[in-house]
Amino acid sequence: MTGFTAEVFQNEYLAAGANVVDAVVTVRATEAGGEATDPSDAVEVIVIDCSGSMREERGAKMRSAITATMAAVDHIRDGVMFAVIAGIDGAYTIYPQQPGLVRADARTREEAKAAVSQVRAKGGTAIGTWLRSAAALFESYPSSINHCILLTDGKNQSETSRQLDEAIATCMGLFQCDARGLGTDWNVEELRRVANALLGTVDIIPRPEDMEAEFKALTEAAMGKEVGNVALRLWTPKGSQIEFLKQVAPSLDELSGKAQPVDELTADYPLGAWAKDEERDYHLRIRIPPGNVGDERLAARVALAINNQAQPAALVRAVWTSDSALSTRLNREVAHYTGQAELADAIAEGLAARSSGDEATATVKLGRAVQLAHEAGNDDTVKLLGKVVDVDDPETGTVRLKGRVETADEMALDVRSTRTVRVNRGG
Repeated sequence: MTGFTAEVFQNEYLAAGANVVDAVVTVRATEAGGEATDPSDAVEVIVIDCSGSMREERGAKMRSAITATMAAVDHIRDGVMFAVIAGIDGAYTIYPQQPGLVRADARTREEAKAAVSQVRAKGGTAIGTWLRSAAALFESYPSSINHCILLTDGKNQSETSRQLDEAIATCMGLFQCDARGLGTDWNVEELRRVANALLGTVDIIPRPEDMEAEFKALTEAAMGKEVGNVALRLWTPKGSQIEFLKQVAPSLDELSGKAQPVDELTADYPLGAWAKDEERDYHLRIRIPPGNVGDERLAARVALAINNQAQPAALVRAVWTSDSALSTRLNREVAHYTGQAELADAIAEGLAARSSGDEATATVKLGRAVQLAHEAGNDDTVKLLGKVVDVDDPETGTVRLKGRVETADEMALDVRSTRTVRVNRGG
């Protein structure tokens, strides 16, 4: 059985008249003893693009998607309810053939793989319709740990952007979705919208042969989740305002717009499903009424709500002081994650400038990104940046734009720009 703890890191000291409080909240899922999660409390739906473009590369895309899906099915635990959906102009269920879901066991997994092996590519791409089809299956299991893998190799050309947004809205709270784009003809912004709204991840699968390992990893991670309905419950006093709440590790995700009111002063922010021993960090910024030297105030009470039951809270405080050494001291956690957010912004702005032909701005922004990634020890991002720019000095961010950049490398930098490294709390 999984339990949770929340710990607050902050500099609680403010100068007279200051009214902004920053804190990093670390949430840990711990082994609390008791019985393991019942597999029947989990639902897995795999949605694979079966549009006509999957016939490309002499059919390698479709063949690899079939192999990857079969591998994912093999990794679904006994007892988990599951289904496989084909995405085209519309959507249809590959398995099971009868309406609804089936329980995973040796027989149903073999039946599912046999059905998937017969799939052929045709039609267009309608990601919103695919999501609605998955949502219809999840609706009968509102209390389960609901997870979806969604694969596409193309843009959402059979629907409008508004139709996609409306479909995403109908899915929020029903299931989490890890979205993957195959090759380079899909749209990063579209899949990021899906993943961010549905508390999942987004990434590129550059080559068809990379699909199987990715699907295995995604399914294994989903099967490791033990608690589904987790929320960060924030209470703030009257007159205060939450400026933002962001997940900052293991990746950046804006949570402010996902608040669900509990009462006039309290709101829940859904965090999705958790595995035991998992740990995530959140950056909270609150604007409070200003105080005078010597005043102390509770800025927020932070709790974990599990299935709507709140666990003991951690506190965010504000203490006004005339000691500038105290009030100007940077909290290590807050400073680290502020830099990680700036890194993501610098990459986004640099890539946008590069795309528009503004090489001067692109050089400055991507150079700053190299500098920030180097300072944070974010080696993976430094390597990704190195495929877009030539790095002369990472400490100063001195770079030169590469003349030729592979589209897959540029997309990988874009889609992975929000991945962060944890703050080093050693010593």
